[in-house]
Parts: sequence; C-alpha cells; structure tokens
Amino acid sequence: MAHWTRGLAGLMALLLGANGLLMLAHPLAWFDAVPGVPATGPFNAHFVRDVGAVYLMCALALGWYARRPLQAWPALAMAATWLTLHSGIHIYDAACGATPLADIWRAAIGVHLFAAVPLILAILAAPNRSAPQSEE
Repeated sequence: MAHWTRGLAGLMALLLGANGLLMLAHPLAWFDAVPGVPATGPFNAHFVRDVGAVYLMCALALGWYARRPLQAWPALAMAATWLTLHSGIHIYDAACGATPLADIWRAAIGVHLFAAVPLILAILAAPNRSAPQSEE
C-alpha cells in the first residue's frame, strides 16, 4: 500500500483521537462547541463520553494501521464500519428532518468525510488473499 495512505491514516488518527479525547474530558464543552449537536436533544454526558470512547478506539485503529498496515487492517475495517454506520445514521436523521441538505452539509467534514476517508483506505488496502503478504 502506498505510503501516502499510511500518512492519511495517521492524520485521521490524530483528528479522531483529539475529538474523542475532548468528548471524554470535556463533554459539555464539546456538546456546546460543535454546530448542530445541541439541536439533537438535551445534553447527556454519558452518551457524549460513550461516543468519544468509540472515536478514540477508531483513532487507535487508524494509528495502528498507519504503523503496521497489514497487521492492523482488520481494526481499520472495523473503525471504518462504525464511522460509516454513524454517517449513515446522520444522513437518515437529516433526511427525516426539516432541513435535510443543511443538516447533511453541517456534518460534511466531521462526520461524513471522517467516515469516507477510513472507508476508502480500508477498501484500497483490503488484503489480497491470493498474493503473498509482507509488512511495508
């Protein structure tokens, strides 16, 4: 796999990790700072921390992939799966809302792009089971 994919995975790990740590350490500040989040319902520190923990897990998977791509591909695939499902929930909720395009656009970077990048990395890096494998 190309070295740029490992660099991109590392960058995503940093961004997702920072978000997850902020959600864990300062859930109310995160809730108030992210556009559109307060419109989803009342603040729930436990829920914000739960999601923050998953973001941190995704960051660890991406960081591991950046370091050891063949070994960590299953973790990357699982992180990409959660991030993609999370994005899908946002799209569904937006489609059911009063301002679907505005809601989808508001989540374009922090939810949809941050799901698309790991998903594309996982697809591009999917192991070819018929070819010999080696760590890069």
